[in-house]
Amino acid sequence: MAERHDTDVLFKALADPSRRKLLDLLHAHDGRTLNELCEHLDMTRQGVTQHLDLLEAANLIAIVRRGREKLHFLNPVPLQEIYERWIAKFEKTAPQGALGFKTTTGETNG
Repeated sequence: MAERHDTDVLFKALADPSRRKLLDLLHAHDGRTLNELCEHLDMTRQGVTQHLDLLEAANLIAIVRRGREKLHFLNPVPLQEIYERWIAKFEKTAPQGALGFKTTTGETNG
């Protein structure tokens, strides 16, 4: 049951475009402060903080304190786990499965 909760939190975190943008920003340049992240989003500091809190709860980011600042770092491990669990297994079977589907539905190429 804990695994399902973790997966639900992870997919909820990825469902929002603003949170995905935050992940993209951290992928491009890790270790950004809240102010640096706010520069790229059209929302309040409080709004960005709430998104970061959800990303942290999903273990997609890690926070390190440097003096009074908090630096945000991307944690790619949960994304790799999603890839292995939900994407990779379908990648291996998709072309044959898609061809089989076209054949049974009577579709032809060209």
